[in-house]
Amino acid sequence: MRPGAIALVTGANRGIGLETARQLALRGAVVLLGSRDAGRGADAARALERDGVRGVTPVAVDVTDTGSVAALAARLRREHGRLDVLVNNAGVFAGAAAADTGADLVRGLLDVNVAGAVAMIHALLPLLARSPAPRIVNVSSTTASFGLTVSGAELPGDASVRLAYTASKAALNMLTVQYGLAFREDPGLKHVKINSASPGWTATAMNGFRAPRTVQEGARSLVALATLPDDGPSGGFFDEHGALAW
Repeated sequence: MRPGAIALVTGANRGIGLETARQLALRGAVVLLGSRDAGRGADAARALERDGVRGVTPVAVDVTDTGSVAALAARLRREHGRLDVLVNNAGVFAGAAAADTGADLVRGLLDVNVAGAVAMIHALLPLLARSPAPRIVNVSSTTASFGLTVSGAELPGDASVRLAYTASKAALNMLTVQYGLAFREDPGLKHVKINSASPGWTATAMNGFRAPRTVQEGARSLVALATLPDDGPSGGFFDEHGALAW
């Protein structure tokens, strides 16, 4: 990653997003810490500053609100003129047994986990195109892997209540594939690299801090994909150890 790279991380006021913001800032990036709640975002940025982490600015953005996303895009255009890294980390989980999973629950997850990422990419792609080395990271989940799921592999978490969540992350993975293919065919976007990252089962508020991995471990794959060299992959699905089965 080039010194002074402009990086935006959504859902970054806590958990893996906050740790990703920390690690990118420590690598010399100018980090925009995205948070739906402006107050919580400001608190998170101040906490990083107290820890000696510089170069982090809180920004308010609700990925489900096109007006909020457009306002942030206008601010970035005005203040920075480009964007080098977009980490689509904002996401939600709602657990329910298959028999209790209704359309409204699914729509709610798709709105944040899938449409929210599309909204960010659509609004910010013109700014990413201006970067010499743009990177997009879509934060997915190992549980979204068709290959691992149908193979009978033991996946983390409670499989009985994650039907809607894993479906939303699998849809996000397909977006990664389709964007990657499209970018390769577009002369103005072929330098944009986009990948899905699995942080692994990481202890966060989303799972009641029940998982075994720390946020420092969970952020590794996100940071690695956000800082890919020019010969790095695009359109793939990775954890910190390498490629994952779709």
